[in-house]
Amino acid sequence: MQQEVTAKQTNVKVANFLSLFIEKVLKTDKEVSFEDRLKLENAIRDINDPELLAKWEAFTSGANEFEIQKGVKDLLEALARKITY
Repeated sequence: MQQEVTAKQTNVKVANFLSLFIEKVLKTDKEVSFEDRLKLENAIRDINDPELLAKWEAFTSGANEFEIQKGVKDLLEALARKITY
């Protein structure tokens, strides 16, 4: 029962982060503000998952367009895998 509660809490955190990421990163045509980056950083850390944090760090440290796009794809893929039913 405790595992189910933990899984549900993680699902909610992942879904909330994903929604925030789509709104603040994918659906904008301007640079992400410092405040929004901070919200995203705190939300991904709150999930408390080392794999997701590593994907986030790879995305945010991308040095060029290719690395950033790859980072987005890898992060989204990892987020989708974390959602359990």
